[in-house]
Amino acid sequence: MSQTGEKLPQLVDIMRRLLAPDGCPWDREQTLETLRPFVIEEAHEVVDAIDRGDLANLREELGDLLLQIVFQSELVYQKHGGAFDVDDVIVAISEKMVRRHPHVFGDEQAKDSAAVLTRWEQLKAKEKEGRGVLDGVPRAMPALLRAQRVGEKAAHLGLDWPDSAGPREKLDEEIGELDEAILSGDRDAIESELGDVLFSVVSVARKQGIDPEAALRRTIDTFSSRVGRIEGTLRERAVDPRSLSASELDQLWKQAKEALKRERT
Repeated sequence: MSQTGEKLPQLVDIMRRLLAPDGCPWDREQTLETLRPFVIEEAHEVVDAIDRGDLANLREELGDLLLQIVFQSELVYQKHGGAFDVDDVIVAISEKMVRRHPHVFGDEQAKDSAAVLTRWEQLKAKEKEGRGVLDGVPRAMPALLRAQRVGEKAAHLGLDWPDSAGPREKLDEEIGELDEAILSGDRDAIESELGDVLFSVVSVARKQGIDPEAALRRTIDTFSSRVGRIEGTLRERAVDPRSLSASELDQLWKQAKEALKRERT
């Protein structure tokens, strides 16, 4: 069955009812500023559902994220002099998508996705003439994601390596400089060089087509699973981890790693 989005007005009507004079006191007290944390939280929960491959939960979380869009649009309309409403938001993004896809809605040709992205950035730069290519990257983004987006946008100016060999070599250079900073004991230098190392790692990921945020989340999940397995073992044995030597803890780590590997196969 084809979906056309005809259910969206139902959500808009619900939101307007909640914001009505006799609506929900909590909803009516909200502002754009108080809703900021919810936008971030809901976006992260969408990503979490995607990472877990949980489509049922993804449907729910996308709904929560959509609610934030409708909620804020209605707040602007009611509390900011009708500057825009949800229809204006939909019209604006619809016009942008048509404008940014001339190879679909116009006469241009695009041989591959790389050409599409290049043309997208060209059109975006023309629309936002006078702004720097990096101005559209929010400073509030998670640092790894921001580093990835900054690198992608700089690449459209030709500020990039032709392949991953360049950033991989740069990574070795930055690690060497980090080692020197650590030996110096200069904390400001250590922080600066560590930032350079992390940025270089993101560059390697970008050139390999890897999402560094997803890669790090995967590693954190793996690490957390191993820690949980070790905690379970220690509870079963009634052992205080502080009483174990480094080698004994290392052995538990290896056992947890092997046990989890067997469960995945």
